[in-house]
Amino acid sequence: MWTLFFIQFTVAIIFLGLGWLILFKKAYGLISNFHSRPEAEKKLLIQNGYPQNAGKMLMVTGLGMLILLPLLFTDFAYALEVQIVFMLLMLLGGFIYLSKYEVAAKRKKSYIISTSIFIVTIGFVSVLTFIGYQDFQLVQKDDTFEVTGVYGGEWRYEDVKNVELLQEMPKVEVRKNGFGMPTMSKGHFIVRGYGSSLLFIYKGNAPYLYVEVGDEQIFINAESESQTKEWFEQLLQRSQLTK
Repeated sequence: MWTLFFIQFTVAIIFLGLGWLILFKKAYGLISNFHSRPEAEKKLLIQNGYPQNAGKMLMVTGLGMLILLPLLFTDFAYALEVQIVFMLLMLLGGFIYLSKYEVAAKRKKSYIISTSIFIVTIGFVSVLTFIGYQDFQLVQKDDTFEVTGVYGGEWRYEDVKNVELLQEMPKVEVRKNGFGMPTMSKGHFIVRGYGSSLLFIYKGNAPYLYVEVGDEQIFINAESESQTKEWFEQLLQRSQLTK
């Protein structure tokens, strides 16, 4: 949690610092492509208030992120998502807003480009979030068991080496490739004492089913304790029957 705090805090301070330099120190060169503009355009942009409003936008974004930071230390599960969504909306929406201060000849093009970037970025983030929060199930078949959804797969009972029911999830140290959501983790992670592992877990929903199959380590649980225990009993029984 403290790592996330310091990352978000640093990003917020950077936005505040950039905004302050642009707005109060007239460091307009910090704005992308400003220096490459013709001198006549620079004067028009300053006259229209483009760089000044860009500075204000960055400062408001940074200030808003600082105000939202305490949410990380509450029971609110989506504090990080709120921070990211706020930052994206302020920055992407801010660039659309700044288009009104563009030089007249480039204003329409600026609106089109900034709006397109907004739509594509928000769409991409929405799709990733939808995929990340999709449910998963452990489906047991005659000779194999399957974990459904993204990062899922199918394994043979005869390859199962160990099945355990853990009351506490071992510490997850590093995400290699996956979704680390506030309430759910899916994908490839480094787990202390187990190494590279596949996670399909609802955080804080003990117990956790650990399966060692082939050269893979899998941690999985259901939203309900009874369902996880049922998966454990079925998997233990079926894997023993094939040996």
